[in-house]
Amino acid sequence: MRIIPLILNLLFASLVLAQNPVTWTTQAKQIDSLTYDVVITATIEEKWHLYATEMPEDGPLPTEFSFQDVIPIGPLTHSELITGYDPIFEMELSYFDNKATFYQTIEVADQSVQDITVDLIYQACDDKLCIFRDEQLLISLTGDSQEQQSEDLTALTADSEKKLKIELKNTDLLATNSDQDSNSSSIWNIFLLGFFGGLIALLTPCVFPMIPLTVSFFTKQSSTKSQGLTNALLYAFFIVLIYALLSLPFHFLDSINPEILNTISTNIWLNIFFFLIFLFFAFSFFGYYELTLPSSLSNRLDFASNKAGGFIGIFLMALTLAIVSFSCTGPILGSLLAGSLSSTGGATQLSMGMTGFGLALALPFGLFALFPNLLQSLPKSGGWMNTLKVVLGFIEFALAIKFLSNADLVANWGILKREVFIGLWILIFVVMIAYLFGLFRFPHEAKKPTLGTGRILLAVVSLSFVVYLVPGTLPNSSSNSLKLLAGFPPPTFYSIYAQDSDCPLNLDCYKDYDKGVAVAKAANKPILLDFTGWACVNCRKVEENVWSDPEIYRLINEELVLISLYVDDREPLAKEDQFTLEYTLGRIRNIETIGQKWAAFQAINFNSVAQPHYILMMPDGTVLAPPQQYTDIPTYLQWLQNGLANVPRQALGFTLE
Repeated sequence: MRIIPLILNLLFASLVLAQNPVTWTTQAKQIDSLTYDVVITATIEEKWHLYATEMPEDGPLPTEFSFQDVIPIGPLTHSELITGYDPIFEMELSYFDNKATFYQTIEVADQSVQDITVDLIYQACDDKLCIFRDEQLLISLTGDSQEQQSEDLTALTADSEKKLKIELKNTDLLATNSDQDSNSSSIWNIFLLGFFGGLIALLTPCVFPMIPLTVSFFTKQSSTKSQGLTNALLYAFFIVLIYALLSLPFHFLDSINPEILNTISTNIWLNIFFFLIFLFFAFSFFGYYELTLPSSLSNRLDFASNKAGGFIGIFLMALTLAIVSFSCTGPILGSLLAGSLSSTGGATQLSMGMTGFGLALALPFGLFALFPNLLQSLPKSGGWMNTLKVVLGFIEFALAIKFLSNADLVANWGILKREVFIGLWILIFVVMIAYLFGLFRFPHEAKKPTLGTGRILLAVVSLSFVVYLVPGTLPNSSSNSLKLLAGFPPPTFYSIYAQDSDCPLNLDCYKDYDKGVAVAKAANKPILLDFTGWACVNCRKVEENVWSDPEIYRLINEELVLISLYVDDREPLAKEDQFTLEYTLGRIRNIETIGQKWAAFQAINFNSVAQPHYILMMPDGTVLAPPQQYTDIPTYLQWLQNGLANVPRQALGFTLE
């Protein structure tokens, strides 16, 4: 059973890698001209352990010090150890609590040496999880005690910052969290989306038949009614927990490099991979093959759950459900994953979405345990579940086209222009309508399906959707806007028809910061700095639903200079414009594409990696208003008006209406 705590440790560790439960101070005391006693003190947070300098082979990493450019004299000694049972490693171990002190005598090369460095590797754990650290301590030989500061994984060296740093004024506005409400709203939207996805998953053949069986197992196999109820509720809780835990590694990625989730979501080859995976999912839903995880895995978990009993047994039962239902839940979770990573606050949104999914999946197990009589009202399993599964297959097909479109947009291949994309969606849903009306069936369906009320209703809804899509293939921009789908099809300017501009809504925009600033200076106008992306859904929603408002459009078109910087543009920079960013921890990042340049530019100057991200500023760098992100028309209009009201009237010659 040792595998369970290890799995939980790995999952929970992703959240605390950015934490530092151990802080270090150093001090050196001179003995003679070349010899010093070095004292290194670790302050350890409550409930955490720092492990000793020697550990058994199967145990944790020991605490190790490596002194640079000095000669250690004698062994490293330390304060008193504690020996006790460690629940993580399930063995007797020696460790430090609260405080640990290490002593080492050293000899330097000559008297001019004032500082030395020590490479430190250690592991610290509490009763649930562990963190690993590889740090470098600086020790002053002047006798002063020094507290060692943990370095920011994303911090750049001063020379690297200068490569993209601009002079900004009134920067206190940048710290104003004007988008808090919109971010909160977005997070709850993804939670509700995950919850809705979980409700759909409940109705699939992989999950629905399990509800009465599982609830009956807990209520009938338990010694008392209260125990059965408790076990069923605990089972539901573990379902939620398992799906929430699946998102935690992405928090680790986000803490190492805040741009990494955006990089993942806009990666050309990863989007093509998602395209192929979703096609694979779709054909599985169509019944051409069954998508399952290895049966040995589910069998082992099922056996382990029966053997373990108690909390661990119930947890393993919930884990077994997650595995055996993967053929139905996997595609829905894949959609949730991809959608969350392409959104602002990807890791947080993913956690909320996965929690919502798990909650919806767990809800009936807890509800029917509380009210077992309701089991009688459940509809019987039957052909309707297969119909739903096939419909999900068509939706997966449409989503696959979306991922291919992302790759096409980022790479600027010009294969899936807006009208081609919409045309393919029309074709997919027309075929689905034909299926729902019983004009054909898939190989796994033994007989022609019955044309029931549910199928007719789905067909009518799908037909209405197709009718809505048709104007999107026409050249008139007013008729092909498809505002309800803003963000899903490619932008209106990415079209097979000739366009006056390659900017949203045929506005004039500049895709290079320096060029845009030069135009703004010449025109004596403030700047609307737009950090956007080709694959950014919320960017398209703002452009097509918010910027299209007549007054907002007028302000952007007449009173502002629009600079749109695409952070996912994969076009290579000219060789002479490529450069390298060096981080304080030694990591090096090569800036080779336009998108990489603007993503780093945004992070360095505006401390943000989110898109869309809007800045109102003067050409001289004066910030006019707090940053704005995805929001509605009234909020965005008010933001523009407030920012323009802060423009020095002696500088500009326009008036607000």
